[in-house]
Amino acid sequence: MNSMTDSYASATRPAAKPVSGPAVLQPVTGSLAEPGDYIALLKPRVMFLVVFTALVGMVVVDATVHPVEAFAALLAIAVGAGASGALNMWWDADIDAVMTRTHKRPIPAGRVTPGEALAFGLTLSVGSVLVLGLVANWWAAAFLAFTIFFYAVVYSMWLKRSTPQNIVIGGAAGAFPPMVADLAVTGSLGIETLVLFAIIFLWTPPHFWALALVKSGDYARAGVPMLPNVRGADHTRVQILAYTAVFVPVTLLPSILGFGGLVYAVVSVVTGLAMAGLTWRVYRVREGAEAAKAAQQLFGFTILHLFILFSVLLAEHGLGLWRAVPTIAGAW
Repeated sequence: MNSMTDSYASATRPAAKPVSGPAVLQPVTGSLAEPGDYIALLKPRVMFLVVFTALVGMVVVDATVHPVEAFAALLAIAVGAGASGALNMWWDADIDAVMTRTHKRPIPAGRVTPGEALAFGLTLSVGSVLVLGLVANWWAAAFLAFTIFFYAVVYSMWLKRSTPQNIVIGGAAGAFPPMVADLAVTGSLGIETLVLFAIIFLWTPPHFWALALVKSGDYARAGVPMLPNVRGADHTRVQILAYTAVFVPVTLLPSILGFGGLVYAVVSVVTGLAMAGLTWRVYRVREGAEAAKAAQQLFGFTILHLFILFSVLLAEHGLGLWRAVPTIAGAW
């Protein structure tokens, strides 16, 4: 459900021509899959991020919901995220086969057939949507279905291979979970989860383009038109700087609007300044190993940055701190 993964070190494989669908892989006689292979198809690290941001989305709307219902809704959202991952791996098997980090995934490695992965993803998709509709409401279920469709079809099948803006538009899929969670517990969308959507959406381009600066060779071999390969590294650095200049102020909105407390305000300012500093270094350092190091450091920090921001919101609401201390909105 999230375009939050993709591409590490250079491969020593022959160049591959871009294609428009799953590769025809080595035939497998009988299934060689183990349970761990099906877990890998779910992209568990992405699932964790989806569940975490969805949980924060539930908490910040301050809804009164039974813990069992909340857990069931989060489980359905998690399974929907896993279904998206399985469908993405099915479609991207040809890309995965030529990229260094992904060539050992279950499908290109021949442990899971494309047909098995497709059936697995579709089954989980239908099941997660039905469960969310039954335990929460059908508005939330419909939004979850749209999110799966957006990631598996709009992003994976269309945007990823056709435009360098793939992760900008496709990043919306990774930003939807807080909104799905909001619909699940309230039946409507509030300003809180719209702001969380904006934070994740604006965070995505600097995060992925920093990695793409380091791994552009891998993306080129796979035929994926990432921004550094299409417009060049210098243009990518400008875009990272521009998105960061918008992203950092937006992270202050929870405190400005009153659902983030003073602790969140301080943390968002400090971490925002740190990210701005790392982004500026990426912009300024453009040659050799230092340039790659700067981009890698920014990529690593963006993961930590988002986790810290959402963790503080979760802690403030879980402990009631956002009401116990003055907020920026209250000061105004």
